[in-house]
Amino acid sequence: MAADIPSFTLNTGYKMPSVGMGCWLGPAGHEETVEQMCKTALEVGYRHIDTAAGYFNEAAVGRAIRASSIPRADIFVVTKLPNGDHGRVAASFAESLAKLGLDYVDLYLMHWPQAAGPDGATIPRGTSPTFVETYKEMEKLLATGQVRSIGVSNFSVKNLDELLSATDVVPAANQVEVHPCLPSVELMQYCESKGILVTATRLWVCRPKEYDGKPVFLEDPDVVRIASDRGTTPGQVALSWGVQRRTAVIPKSENAGRIKQNISLVTLSADDMSTMDAIHKKPGLHRSLLRYHLNARMAPCLGGRTRTWDGT
Repeated sequence: MAADIPSFTLNTGYKMPSVGMGCWLGPAGHEETVEQMCKTALEVGYRHIDTAAGYFNEAAVGRAIRASSIPRADIFVVTKLPNGDHGRVAASFAESLAKLGLDYVDLYLMHWPQAAGPDGATIPRGTSPTFVETYKEMEKLLATGQVRSIGVSNFSVKNLDELLSATDVVPAANQVEVHPCLPSVELMQYCESKGILVTATRLWVCRPKEYDGKPVFLEDPDVVRIASDRGTTPGQVALSWGVQRRTAVIPKSENAGRIKQNISLVTLSADDMSTMDAIHKKPGLHRSLLRYHLNARMAPCLGGRTRTWDGT
């Protein structure tokens, strides 16, 4: 039975469950682990699974879906175009679909606006294939019946403005880092005004040692207090905050108990929401939680600079 959670209607008319299973476990792919994660998620009520060619586990996701007794139409599947394939969209998508072993995907995203060359180096902005050229090739996939909706990931307001001015199909979604330390209010408002659903990543982060030793929001006293008041966990508070802001959320866990927790949302009061909205204003907490922002060597992957923390 599907979990009792809201779904959001995309601008294409299709419905996306508000909570999905994220499948990124690192460049090794960890296919056996991801396959079991997805099987467990489907068993406890998830109907939204998020993977990518760059997660190296699309085949495992497909096996879990096909092994379930759940009708394919009831499962919302997301995968993504890798940076190195911006110049071969149709072929790259065909490879992803074959690995998944499915007839179609529900949402296909451009993983990053930056294209990469054969050597993995980022292609300078404005050099072909630009993200506009790549997105126009993605638009063609809609006519095949193998892609129900297309969208983007890690796009700023500036990039979305450029994209919308030069293409025909408004992205159905923008998957981007959004959490209490980085609420990205301007980006959220922009996407809402254009009918683009935001999928929030990093809402489950709770290990400060991974993020230069600074505190992160799941250990914040206010988050811990709200969780105690609601008889739930800080992680569930953060995920519930995200859904009540009308963002889809894609937590990940290998732990069966936590997988079930993550799809058990609670209703936060207006005061709770205001408190969560203000977390990022505390000293040291307005920050990205993506590790490559701590490493100057990763700047080329972001177009030669690190992304500003307000999502622009």
